[in-house]
Amino acid sequence: MFTRRKLLKSGAALAAGAFALPAMPALAKGAAIKIGYVSPQSGPLSAFSQADAYMVAGFLKAAKANGLDVEVIVKDSQSNPNRAAEVARELISRDRVNLILVASTPETTNPVCTVAESEEIPVISSVAPWQPWFIGQQGNPADPDSWQPFEYVYHFFWGLEDNVSVFMNMWNRAQTNKSVGALWPNDGDGNSWASEVGLPPVLAAAGYRLTDPGRYQNLTDDFSAQIGAFKKGECEILTGIPIPPDFTTFWTQAQQQGYRPKLVSIAKALLFPESVQALGELGHNLTCEIYWSPAFPYKSSLTGESCAELAAGFSKAAGRQWTQPVGFTHALFEVASDVIQRASDPTDSDALVTAIQATSLDTVVGNIRWGKDNVPPFARKNVAKTPLVGGQWRRQADGSFDLVIVENGNAPEIPLSGTLETLS
Repeated sequence: MFTRRKLLKSGAALAAGAFALPAMPALAKGAAIKIGYVSPQSGPLSAFSQADAYMVAGFLKAAKANGLDVEVIVKDSQSNPNRAAEVARELISRDRVNLILVASTPETTNPVCTVAESEEIPVISSVAPWQPWFIGQQGNPADPDSWQPFEYVYHFFWGLEDNVSVFMNMWNRAQTNKSVGALWPNDGDGNSWASEVGLPPVLAAAGYRLTDPGRYQNLTDDFSAQIGAFKKGECEILTGIPIPPDFTTFWTQAQQQGYRPKLVSIAKALLFPESVQALGELGHNLTCEIYWSPAFPYKSSLTGESCAELAAGFSKAAGRQWTQPVGFTHALFEVASDVIQRASDPTDSDALVTAIQATSLDTVVGNIRWGKDNVPPFARKNVAKTPLVGGQWRRQADGSFDLVIVENGNAPEIPLSGTLETLS
């Protein structure tokens, strides 16, 4: 397969020949380094990208202050995998970017990384559990023996094992019948959670009973079948990883149909204050994972801001409550800045990859370094893990919600700010 980079190289090698291909224009000396950034800025996953404009503007300001000449070209995946792949191709073939950053769920990260890997363009990716990111891009995800590391794409985030551990640490603190209902969609996240690398084997080993009514399609408008199964299974614990609008539909219907579990631990859909606030009183004491908050004890390598200062700056500029992707969007640009400054030639893909592989950077989401032994050997080259704790949404007197850290067993350096409460 002729990639863009191979075509460039072959064009240079043949330039002296009588039948040489026309040379593609090279970057002008002293030209800005081009960074492509892809995220779901519209569609059902758009809540992940509410901080994008603020973070890109802040990065460009900090880069200028540090003497770094960069240009950021922003693309919207529209929450659609096909569109994500399309904009990745645009960034590579038309915009001629040197580096791509991509964030937020496998539906955006995976298509971008797959295209970039085939075209030998380096990518730094985040905000998707590492299993659906790494395994989901393999030629045969069902055959571990066939899995291969990547050369040009690198990811930092936590894994399913971390989320499962955080949720179960919370569940083990409450008195329940250990019966768990699972709300898993037919997408990259849902299929990973429901697989043998996800929740079922861990639950079984810990003596929990699982009710899994099967995968459902995103943007489903009737969850009666799932609710009926959970009621029949006497599921006092509910978990899942729906997109925000689907959980709103499910939870409203669950209350109407008399399903009231003691604990609800939902990944993805409960990350955003707007999603919880839309539920009103029904949002009180719902739990979720926390991968970033103003309470985290880290600082930006780019601006020197603490997590609290970064969140406050965003809230003041946007006129709204902080949201978890604030930290990880900022961290993507922290890593990009660090890599570009360390690369021997930031216009060369291989030089950028060498710099990425050598990264050891303290950021607003913690230390990012690839190759650590807290990732299985088959993914260690491409995956760097970040801390994860458990949180519970508490409704305030004015109707707003505060996300309280109630579980930190896997990251004790992150302080607790409350204790777990059940719904009933």
